[in-house]
Amino acid sequence: MVAMIEIDGSYGEGGGQILRTSISLSAITMKPVKITNIRAGRRNPGLRRQHMAGIKLTAQLVDASVKGLEVGSTEIEFIPRTRQSGEFSYDVGTAGSISLILQAVLPPAVLSPDPVSFNFRGGTDVAWSPPIDYMRNLFVNVLYQMGPRVEIVQHRRGHYPRGGGNVSCEIIPVKTIQPLDLVQFGELQYVNGISHCVRLPSHVAERQASSAESILAEHDIETEHMVRESYPKNKDPHLGPGSGIVIWAESRDGIRLGADRLGERGKRAELVGAESAQHLLSELSTEMAIDSHLSDMLVPYLAIASGRSRIGVTKLTSHLETNIRVAERILGLKMTLEGKIGAPGILTSEGIGLSSGER
Repeated sequence: MVAMIEIDGSYGEGGGQILRTSISLSAITMKPVKITNIRAGRRNPGLRRQHMAGIKLTAQLVDASVKGLEVGSTEIEFIPRTRQSGEFSYDVGTAGSISLILQAVLPPAVLSPDPVSFNFRGGTDVAWSPPIDYMRNLFVNVLYQMGPRVEIVQHRRGHYPRGGGNVSCEIIPVKTIQPLDLVQFGELQYVNGISHCVRLPSHVAERQASSAESILAEHDIETEHMVRESYPKNKDPHLGPGSGIVIWAESRDGIRLGADRLGERGKRAELVGAESAQHLLSELSTEMAIDSHLSDMLVPYLAIASGRSRIGVTKLTSHLETNIRVAERILGLKMTLEGKIGAPGILTSEGIGLSSGER
């Protein structure tokens, strides 16, 4: 019997990220984990429903036995048994983030024995998580370079608090993950983006996009195609109003850096667009290849890749540092950060070369 690995959920930033990463790495490696002190530093410690969603679905992927899976629980045991494939559906509930669920389930899914498909209902554009447009256009782009083929399709948006978004995801798994060598962003080719609004006047999406384009133009940056996506109230299947924008810069080598902003009640659409553009300019100024939000999502893949990876990160974060420590604890590997938290840096990982056939 494989010994259970214990993870202190209060380590580092002590939030839901350490929980998602631990469960995901357990499912990838088929090693059982026990996570204690879950979200100990939060106002409402323990599991919330949105955390349980990712654990439940990941458990289905590896036929795992799970103990302690209930709201408020500060300790769980996750024991994987057999890799699964096929079709899975999950209703996250209200506006629980679909993107955060994808962060948990995709790493084990890309090493499944056969293709995997997911159908989700929940939040697509909610605070404190990547918008689904970011996942579709940035995360999937870099994952493609590591081998797996992942397609994320948004069928309906879901904003806080009502949710109701619908997203499907198709995964063609691989035997092994290829390492990454992406340090410098290189020469900028153009900027693309998607500005959207639902159950709001269509000019909201237009104003967000135009404001971002104007800021970028001041820095002689061309926007190739900024999509304006809006849904008239009288023809709208969405449950609640909301807006947002995701923009990304693409280099001549196909590297993408992203930025995003959600609309807020009382916040002018022009400010939403301007903030996204200013954020992107800040990311570009570092000349690094991987933005700060993407870097921590890549840790599980770099850890199991078949070789040495190096990525240049626009800003090192506590989320990234926490994910690295969890990966080192579960996999017994070494990842190295060059640079200080809050500044640009380089992450180097000696991947363990895990194969889909291994247990």
